[in-house]
Amino acid sequence: MRLLQTYIRVCVSDMNTSLKFYESLLGETSTFRFRYEAAGLELASVGDILILAGSEQALEPFRKTKATFKVDNIHEFYDHLVSSGCRVIRDLARVPTGTNLTVQHPDGEIFEYVQHHD
Repeated sequence: MRLLQTYIRVCVSDMNTSLKFYESLLGETSTFRFRYEAAGLELASVGDILILAGSEQALEPFRKTKATFKVDNIHEFYDHLVSSGCRVIRDLARVPTGTNLTVQHPDGEIFEYVQHHD
């Protein structure tokens, strides 16, 4: 059970402007960009930044999530988180990159966990 990467989440209305800005700021190019039709969002990553673009209505359910943790085994993390007192906000689900889970930690903060699949 390993945490592979932590993404800071940025919610925006204009993906192209934000993506160009963060690529310039970090001196890196985006490692992925895709549409998540079921949520009405477009997502992209630059370094450790995860950009979520969409309408205010589409972004609202995702704004309280502090960060996204990319993990090696979502099922092991699920068991560990639940046994550690975390409350499941959005249960395990297939997403365009793999499988994710959103939980509220015992301190009240909300985080997403995701395992990417090839």
